[in-house]
Amino acid sequence: MENKMILKGFVHKYGSNVNTDEIIPARYLNTIDPSVLAKYCMEDIDKDFVKKVKKGDIIVADTNFGCGSSREHAPISIKAAGVSAIIAKSFARIFFRNSINIGLPILECPEAVDNIKSGDRLEIDLIKGEIKNLTKKETYKAQPFPEFMQKLIKAGGLLAYIKGGK
Repeated sequence: MENKMILKGFVHKYGSNVNTDEIIPARYLNTIDPSVLAKYCMEDIDKDFVKKVKKGDIIVADTNFGCGSSREHAPISIKAAGVSAIIAKSFARIFFRNSINIGLPILECPEAVDNIKSGDRLEIDLIKGEIKNLTKKETYKAQPFPEFMQKLIKAGGLLAYIKGGK
């Protein structure tokens, strides 16, 4: 059985103030189908993102990731593209909540952001709040997920949790 609380993947790194229109451009918001949204994820900030991203990969960004509109399309497109988690110095509040609602783990860890580079391979333990940079053999500490948030993530998000998802 896959352990959804231990994540491994390669890093795709971005700067500050990555907004929801850069994550999923407004011209693609005529659908809520995750598989369609995934095709255009990060298109306006990194046109090759969907060609490069592999299942399990991790986005690392500076401050205020997910600023802009309150729509859930942004975290849905990221999760559907295969990203297993996002690490940033800070997140826009509504993006943070929307991500948890859909079961996309996000961690705030300035030290990790400052030391991680694109292409590094990471292992994240969501229960311990531990981020291991396997490339550099470094470990960083983020806030562990509270038990109720662990349950939401394991279930695949709030709706799946309410429906009794595992």
